[in-house]
Amino acid sequence: MAQPPELGEPVLGVTLTLLAILLAVLFLPFFSRKIEENLEPFFLVMGIIGVAANYHFGIINGEELRDLAARAVKTPLSVSGLPIGITQVVFIFGLLFLYYHKPIYNLINRLINKVGFTLFTFIFITVLGLISSIISVIVTAVILAEIVAAINMPREAKIKFTVYAAFAVGLGAALTPVGEPLATIAVSKLGAPFDYLLRLLGVYIVPGVIAVAAYAAYTLKKYSRDIQGVSAVYEETIREIIDRTIRVFVFVAALELLGHSFTPMVVWYFSKLPPEGLYWLNTISAVVDNATLTAAEIGPFLSEEQIRSALLSLLISGGMLIPGNIPNIVAAGRLKITMKEWARLGVPFGVVLLIIYFVIVEVLGIHITL
Repeated sequence: MAQPPELGEPVLGVTLTLLAILLAVLFLPFFSRKIEENLEPFFLVMGIIGVAANYHFGIINGEELRDLAARAVKTPLSVSGLPIGITQVVFIFGLLFLYYHKPIYNLINRLINKVGFTLFTFIFITVLGLISSIISVIVTAVILAEIVAAINMPREAKIKFTVYAAFAVGLGAALTPVGEPLATIAVSKLGAPFDYLLRLLGVYIVPGVIAVAAYAAYTLKKYSRDIQGVSAVYEETIREIIDRTIRVFVFVAALELLGHSFTPMVVWYFSKLPPEGLYWLNTISAVVDNATLTAAEIGPFLSEEQIRSALLSLLISGGMLIPGNIPNIVAAGRLKITMKEWARLGVPFGVVLLIIYFVIVEVLGIHITL
């Protein structure tokens, strides 16, 4: 594999610190209820420690540190240079649903009554997954969270619906640079045209979105009798919307710091792996910002096959845990899904998807570009 830009020789202190941070963010939320209930500040502290280690050992200088701090504040507030980001979208859509939820709820209720909950689940997840690359993963995530919150179904069903839908949205959003930061960065670093990822990944992602939606509909079919339509009452207050918006801001800022702090690990170690090894190690995108991993890994020095494998792994792994992707963060915050609840479904489902795609792309070598 061709090498990305160098950061010098590996530094043991940085390596050990980042390994400790990785283990902490992977396991501590499952063993400490207090940490699980405060993921946002926990990840922020881990991100600060990671960046501090980079600075202490001379990986980044003072100017780069200031730039990173500014970017951590800016990232939740701006997408692709636009004066609006995930924080504002979460807040604005929260207010829209607060004041205009009745006509939206009535529409969803009519759809469920007309086609049935099972078919509604399949259609809703498929459409969300495919349009996320057009209306952006941020808007899609808020719509997903609010609609799932409105449907009167058992909590277990809500969690399943949300996790599977988040996988579909996370996959579909990568088809255009508009969809999510990972796609924007990949296209930019490769100097590729707007439709590059659609041509490279579309034949894998579109069937994947449909398959995830079909599986979700099949799994949730047993809850059909328990579905009692859509709630007529919006359950959140303005104070809760503001609190959720602040938590999202902190989480995204934390992931910016955490993701950037892992750049040395990616350059020193990941870049030296064959595509098959990189495919599996990229599963750390379940807790590390996949956009940052994309920025560190992807470039014109990679072959098309390597780019395809790396991106598919990042996209699938992003659905496995709450920190992995924006839809996960937004939906989990709105529906109060814990890390354990998400992992119980997301990890095994993600592993199955990873194995399926690995067999298709790496073992069978099916490389199709539109």
